[in-house]
Amino acid sequence: MLAIVHPPQGNVKMPVEVNATQGSLLGFLYDGPKTGWDLLQEIDRGLARFWNVTPSHVYRELRTLQDRKLVSAGRTGVRDRRPFTITAAGKEAFKHWIAQEPGPEQIRNPLLITLWFGRHLDDDTLAAILESNRDVHTERLRYYESIPTTDRHTNAVVAFGVAYEKAVIAWIDELTGTSLSPAPSGAGTSSE
Repeated sequence: MLAIVHPPQGNVKMPVEVNATQGSLLGFLYDGPKTGWDLLQEIDRGLARFWNVTPSHVYRELRTLQDRKLVSAGRTGVRDRRPFTITAAGKEAFKHWIAQEPGPEQIRNPLLITLWFGRHLDDDTLAAILESNRDVHTERLRYYESIPTTDRHTNAVVAFGVAYEKAVIAWIDELTGTSLSPAPSGAGTSSE
């Protein structure tokens, strides 16, 4: 016998779904009202290296959140900046979003693409690329080590950044200390 399933009706409240960018903006607004500019500055001070958000994306998502009544916009102030405040519905949407499994990560590192096809580069060019990338990661490590953390959760994110940069620097040092000639067929790394 087939059971008939009826969708929720009446006053059953379904959680509002938000994407990761919307969720992160709601998280920043949970601490108090902020303009789009304030949000971009706060993102740039820490989260930017872990989550890529462009200015146009922030402003577009703020409009969407406002249309969905998850944030409310205040009066336009200095330099046409408008503060946004999270609403009660926005707080509920944030609580639902932050409690969800975040999903799998995707490593997106342009250096890995270059190395994948590195056999098409001469040794000096590849060495210069590796040295340049080492410098970038060394500077990023200094930056992460200078970020003041306000709580154990922010500290965990910054600690990840520090550990990641140290690992990448060590990996580049290992690569520059070894030959990058092709590995034997079926091997995952070069032992030469």
